Amino acid sequence: MKTKILVVEDSGPMRSLITAALEEHLDVDVYEAENGFAALKLIPDNQFKVIVTDINMPDINGLELIVFLRQHPNFKDVPILIISTEAGEEDRRRGLEIGANGYLVKPFTEGQLVDTVQKFLT
Repeated sequence: MKTKILVVEDSGPMRSLITAALEEHLDVDVYEAENGFAALKLIPDNQFKVIVTDINMPDINGLELIVFLRQHPNFKDVPILIISTEAGEEDRRRGLEIGANGYLVKPFTEGQLVDTVQKFLT
């Protein structure tokens, strides 16, 4: 059984780009959610090894998703990578303080994405 990764991103093209990069370079199954609400429907039924999330999304945003996961005993240790257009140091600091394990700013390279996720899988 392959390792499961969840990509939470409201932009369809960006979600597809992230999924394709991860599936091409890592031996993983990538699941996709278009926002935090959709992610919360998938998370209980799957054992995701890494969650990659955008911040700015409708319904439940990435920060709200992280706060929820860090408060839940079953998901508090799952590595979370934020991928966002928010490039400020304050945004990065806030994301890491609430429980994200990594932060990439869009645009990022495929290598940066794959290398970061790989570190979480080892």
